[in-house]
Amino acid sequence: MPVVTISRGAYSSGREVAERLAGALRYKCISREIVLSASMHFNIPEMTLIRAVHDAPSVFDRFSYGKQRYVAYVRQAMLETAQKDNVVYHGLAGHYFLRGIPHVIKVRILADLEDRVAEEMRREYISAEDARRALLKDDEARERWSQYIFGINASDPSLYDLVLNVRSVTVDEAVDIIASAVKLPCFQPTLESRKAMHRLYVAARLQVALMEEIPSIKVDVENGKIVVVAKGHWAQGKKLLAKIDQLIDVEKEQVRIEMKLSNR
Repeated sequence: MPVVTISRGAYSSGREVAERLAGALRYKCISREIVLSASMHFNIPEMTLIRAVHDAPSVFDRFSYGKQRYVAYVRQAMLETAQKDNVVYHGLAGHYFLRGIPHVIKVRILADLEDRVAEEMRREYISAEDARRALLKDDEARERWSQYIFGINASDPSLYDLVLNVRSVTVDEAVDIIASAVKLPCFQPTLESRKAMHRLYVAARLQVALMEEIPSIKVDVENGKIVVVAKGHWAQGKKLLAKIDQLIDVEKEQVRIEMKLSNR
């Protein structure tokens, strides 16, 4: 069955849509569980990971690659879970971590700012002014995070298969729309789409393993190939390739690994 990712801002009913959808489909609903899994697996305090995947980057992050490292941990944990299918994920960057996978339905939930302000006032017992200020600050931090880590605008509708405004439709109607989309043939898993998901997972594992030696390294999938991007010279690249061969069975994974080396 397909995987569903739900992207949303704070107090936009995205969590409620995700939880009701998971109940209707009898899927597992995950969000914070991914961070907990990464926290336990990599022995990193949960709050450190939460701040890494939610807070906007600081000057320190730009030099230490600390944020990229923690995001890589969360990415690996998420891709490991997503391979099992029957998952609804709501939270930051799900649509990006699982990009290019045909059996992943990427949903964006929108809500009117004033409705969000009213909801935060109700839950947090704060004034309208404080609620609006907090929401705008949170939205700005999320946008800076997306631009810095991924180079994308999270509000770009082209990133999603469905964009639903809960001012136009109710939460239950949004759930019904997404549940109907889950049944469409175009979103059903195939052997090729499962292989594509597995390649992303292997790339995530490699990045985590190689970051210990090269913090700036990036490992991703391009045109069905696992691509390792590192700064350095070809002599360093040969050593890196030798280590990659030790980490995964390239022939078994049925993928090709390219090295792109840069001195910049």
